[in-house]
Amino acid sequence: MEAKAILRYARISPRKVGIVLDLIRGKDVGMARAILKNTPKSASEYLIKLLDSAVANAENNFNMNKDALIVSECYVCPGPTLKRIMPRARGSADRILKRTSHVTLVVKERD
Repeated sequence: MEAKAILRYARISPRKVGIVLDLIRGKDVGMARAILKNTPKSASEYLIKLLDSAVANAENNFNMNKDALIVSECYVCPGPTLKRIMPRARGSADRILKRTSHVTLVVKERD
């Protein structure tokens, strides 16, 4: 049995989130939380909340033991991109892409 938490439309690039997700994949929940607390990346704040949500879902909805949970699966997909314009020299313009992410985190009990 596994519990899932999904974060949609996070205003951070999927590339930046993926770097931090690689650090916690396969770790137990306590270790993953400690890694996220001590990682100086902006994605860590989003992922701490998401991990806490997945653990709460496991405890309350599926009656799993909090101490036996591991991060079994975590991945990020690109969300919609906001297109903005920045003025440049001689009346031209550059396009600024403000990327968003959909992050999924799955926890399950250790065998």
